[in-house]
Amino acid sequence: MREEALGVIEEVLKSGRTAMVEYEAKQVLKAYGLPVPEEKLAKTLDEALKYAEEIGYPVVMKLMSPQILHKSDAKVVMLNVKSPEELKEKWALIHENARKYRPDAEILGVLIAPMLRPGREIIIGVTEDPQFGHAIMFGLGGIFVEILKDVTFRLVPITEKDARKMISEIKGYPILAGARGEEPADIEAIVDMLLKVSQLVDELKDYIKEMDLNPVFVYEKGKGAVIVDARIILKERA
Repeated sequence: MREEALGVIEEVLKSGRTAMVEYEAKQVLKAYGLPVPEEKLAKTLDEALKYAEEIGYPVVMKLMSPQILHKSDAKVVMLNVKSPEELKEKWALIHENARKYRPDAEILGVLIAPMLRPGREIIIGVTEDPQFGHAIMFGLGGIFVEILKDVTFRLVPITEKDARKMISEIKGYPILAGARGEEPADIEAIVDMLLKVSQLVDELKDYIKEMDLNPVFVYEKGKGAVIVDARIILKERA
């Protein structure tokens, strides 16, 4: 678990970077059992076509570059790609958009991912305070975090009781509990994710500076959750 994650982290640090691309961040999360989609990093068009066949259309394409961390701004994310012909067109477009946005960008490949069913969006983040250490943040995604700042924090490590309290104390909790006849969200899956993120950060606190899992789709009770996008910033080597 820790050794597998450290292997990914060391490779990134060796390359002189502290910002992990989404694919690398998800490899670290996967090592700790966090739910990430079955994605593959394609370095050539032929690999992309092969992986899309294996995953099954429609797929999502995301260009991975350490210089392009805000992928939507650079228009290097293509959703709902439905066929090999469309994938070939989007492969050319995604590289053209990357070159326009950052001509000097190092391109590590294109992530080929399944087109996920939307769920209720949550966000899990981690920041480090110089005095108190790492803190884990939880809230609903979208407008709830961007405008209403409806989030809650706890210092790492957290207990199961802490995780349950974090979920129930945000103002948007009724949306997760099942408002207006909606089925409740999978609260147990959120508790499990918070505990695993806490363990990851506690064991790798000498390496992790910041983390954002945003968005995370949470499905109905018993149907789990999945991390759609992830960002990890590492500490500079001492």
